[in-house]
Amino acid sequence: MSKADNMLAILWLLKSRKRISAKQLSEELGVHIRTIYRNIDALCITGVPVISEMGRDGGYSIPDHIKLEPLFFDADEQKALLHAAAFAREAGYPSEEPLNRAISKIKRYTNPEQLKRLEQQENSIEAIHPPAASGLTSMLHEIEAGIDRQTSLEIDYTTGYDGVKQTRTLDPYGLVHWKSKWYAVGYCHLRGEIRSFRVDRMGQIRPTDVVFNRPATFSPREFLLDSLLTEQGSESNPHLVSVHIQGIPQALDDLCGHWLLGHALVERTAEEAVFRLDESTLYTQVAYYLLSFGGKIRIVGPEELKSGLADIAESLFKYYQS
Repeated sequence: MSKADNMLAILWLLKSRKRISAKQLSEELGVHIRTIYRNIDALCITGVPVISEMGRDGGYSIPDHIKLEPLFFDADEQKALLHAAAFAREAGYPSEEPLNRAISKIKRYTNPEQLKRLEQQENSIEAIHPPAASGLTSMLHEIEAGIDRQTSLEIDYTTGYDGVKQTRTLDPYGLVHWKSKWYAVGYCHLRGEIRSFRVDRMGQIRPTDVVFNRPATFSPREFLLDSLLTEQGSESNPHLVSVHIQGIPQALDDLCGHWLLGHALVERTAEEAVFRLDESTLYTQVAYYLLSFGGKIRIVGPEELKSGLADIAESLFKYYQS
């Protein structure tokens, strides 16, 4: 370990135990005892009030009233970090290895009682996500490197299910994880505007030496959300349609919790919900989603939507009968 890591490790051990000798510190950290003495001296120089007691039962300690935040986390902060790490791992977080090292450091410098508590808390919350696409981690690392360096990337990108593969030059502004998918958001040189790109639809990524300046106030998350909503609920959109849906409360709860319908909700009662939706979106993706509820919901209006759902259901029936 580096000198800084050794000093931090000594601090953890001094904080978690009433008193510990230089020999115990040396054995615990696997370093020479002279290294312990030098690190203790360095801690004292930085202002840490390390108390040294001589004699058979002597050793080093830190006064109980001394607080060392932000170097140390309290019990609730430790639990929050463990839970956040669980979510990050399941989402396909690309820096899982350093994340695990950080969590190991939190566990390493604890007493047995604290370690038992941490291990119980670590298993109390879990997340389930679809498995990440093969090779996605290395691609996320390459995109992150471009974001950190603020240098453009050349990517081979395929749009949609039947799209043609194109080479794009992208200034990556940030990464967004949404609905179990990773999106790279940035300036597309081909389109001449900011776009979002699904990472699982990227092929080869080639770094360049072209430097760009990321807009200071730009939020990749807000951009992606705005582009997905396509002005849903905006009164300035001339193609909005009022949709009245009745159903059992549980089904309506699921409808209102949908990422798109939740933003388009206008009115809600126990057995009815009213949405304002863009006409194009309504008769494509939303219509198919509504069919999944079967008889648990009923479309009150508009009539065109009811007819559209009937046509979709009939076409699907004929397709699977053929």
